[in-house]
Amino acid sequence: MNWVLIVGGILLMLAGIVWTLQGLGILPGSVMSGVTFWAIVGPIVAVVGVGLLSWGVARRGRSSRP
Repeated sequence: MNWVLIVGGILLMLAGIVWTLQGLGILPGSVMSGVTFWAIVGPIVAVVGVGLLSWGVARRGRSSRP
């Protein structure tokens, strides 16, 4: 279960970063480029990803202790 949280957190974090960069127009070549909606949603998704990643790492650390 912990690896699912970790992998899911990493994927959400990366997607959020890409969406933010596209929304800000830094990463061109997409329909999402320059659209303010993605500049707002991207950081929210990235923060959720960091939260899942942190939760998965914390659970992994607790479960490995004797």
